[in-house]
This record gives sequence, structure tokens and C-alpha cells, in this order.
Amino acid sequence: MNDLGSIPDDAIPAITTAWLSEAADGIAAAASLLRAGQVVAFPTETVYGLGADATDPGAVARIFAAKQRPRFNPLIAHLADTASAFAEGVFDEAARSLAEAFWPGPLTLVVPAAPDCRVCDLARAGLPSVALRVPAPALTRALLARVGRPVAAPSANRSGRVSPTSADHVLADLEGRIAAVLDGGETPVGVESSVIACLGGPPRLLRPGGLTREALEARLGYALAGPESGDTAHPVGPGLLASHYAPRAQVRLEATSASSDEAVLLFGPETLPGADAARARLNLSPAGDLAEAAAHLFSALRQLDGVGARVIAVASIPERGLGEAINDRLRRAAAPR
Repeated sequence: MNDLGSIPDDAIPAITTAWLSEAADGIAAAASLLRAGQVVAFPTETVYGLGADATDPGAVARIFAAKQRPRFNPLIAHLADTASAFAEGVFDEAARSLAEAFWPGPLTLVVPAAPDCRVCDLARAGLPSVALRVPAPALTRALLARVGRPVAAPSANRSGRVSPTSADHVLADLEGRIAAVLDGGETPVGVESSVIACLGGPPRLLRPGGLTREALEARLGYALAGPESGDTAHPVGPGLLASHYAPRAQVRLEATSASSDEAVLLFGPETLPGADAARARLNLSPAGDLAEAAAHLFSALRQLDGVGARVIAVASIPERGLGEAINDRLRRAAAPR
């Protein structure tokens, strides 16, 4: 694999992807596959992750191959509980405060790797830091506890594509490329975790996500800094590439009207001129609820992409609360590819 992860599809042998239920035997089977070095998709509260044993470079390499993901892009290591996560990194006062307040939950903390950190260099993209998260669902933490090791897990989709919020979405992108998917139903949050870097200076919000800026800053008692200029070119955390979360159709933001050859993504009670004649239209939340909109975002993008329109026109979405994360994903979806 080269540094951009550009592996031809025919270079990856096709395998049978098992569907596993959320019952105890499904969790046990998924854990056995992960411990054996295989790649398994599983649900979190945010989106489905594509998991592999983070201590095994060979297993982690299978994630990059399945996703065709750039190797310079670090992965999040998922742990079953806060104590396990604390063992893998060096947490300053701010990082520890955020972990104690928001784990389990949709928060990833990028901290210096502990001297005996088990997360391999490949999962960390060769960096001296490590990205750690304790997800909320009992199903996910039960799986992680059975594995007994950190599990690296980016979103379970081809790199750059729309993130999956159901097992069906995972299979649409990765069937025949991964060992199994553990089906836990639709994910409730619908956008990835918020990523905070605590690396010696003021905490930085690298990626807005399922935990709002307002909640994070209320816990810290001060404003978060933003990413540094080099974070996108050589990311220290996941989800920082300029083009990401993209459907095949072009995405047109802040649309004030729509044409008949476009698909339309609406928000709130107001429509757009021309939307009724568009090829297709969906509303993330007719009531204007940002949590509902976040939960529906990736599924809606996939549905609209499926109608074959060249462009998806997106109505304005407020830049507050979860709207910050929604707009971040939409801007990356609209970025040049």
C-alpha cells in the first residue's frame, strides 16, 4: 500500500461478510474475530465503526485496506471504560476533567501516548499522541470488554464517503471486504465524536461532533482553541481531511433555490423555491431540531445520492449547538476532491 492507501479493488480478496445480531452470541463472535486479527464493523452512539485490534499492526492494516484510507490519518482507539483509556495516554488536568464528565460518550481525546501505550504506531500514524474514546452504548462496551484490548475504529465506510448509521449502510460500502458487521440498529447521534486535542497547550477543538462546543466549554470554564494550521495537512486526529464524508453528487451549500435536476436537503419548516419540482427532497428536521437533523444527516445524504442527481442543494443550517458539527460535515462533503 502506498501512503495514500490507493489499493485497487481487485487487490483485496473477496470474503464473506457475516451479519451478527446484538445478542450475546453475536457479541461473542464479533469479539473472537477481533481478537483473531479480523476487521469487524460495530455500532456506537455516533456512527458505525470499522474495528480491528489496535495492538496488532497487521489487523490495523486491514482497516486501511478495506477503507482505502490514507495511512497518515490516525485512528481512534476505543476502550470499554475510562480506567482502561487512562492507561493508554497521559491526561493533563483538562483532559481528565473532560473524560470524567463526558465518558462514556461521543468525545475523543487526543493526548500524549503513555510510555506503555498498547496502540500500535500504524493506528497512531507514527505520532507521539493517541486518540482515545469510551463509547456510550452498553452493546459496544460489552464487545470492547470481551476483546480486552484497544480497538481501532474509524467510520465503517470507504474513505471519504458518507459515514454509516446502520448495518445496511456498512454492507453497501464494505460487503465482501470485512469479516462481519454487528447489527445494533440505527445510531442515535448520527455524526462522529467531537475531537479535542490536549497536548500541552490550551485544549483545541479539532473536529466538532456529537458533543457540543457549549457543553465542552461549560465544563472547562473557558473557550476552546481551534485547529492549528498544520492539522489538516498532517492531521493529529481523525476526521480532519478537507474532503471527507462525501456523496458521489456534488454538494451545494447555503442554497436559496433549487432546480429540477437537483436533489434538495432541507432543514426546518421553510422550503426552497423550486424544491417541489426537484428530483428528490428530504428534510433533516421539519421542526428545526438540530439533534434530529444530526441523527438523519448521513442517511439523508445517502438517500439523495441514490436518486442520481448531479448536485445536492443544501438549505442553510444554524451554526449553533449540533449545527456546528452538521455544517462541518457538509463543508467537507462539498470540498474539492
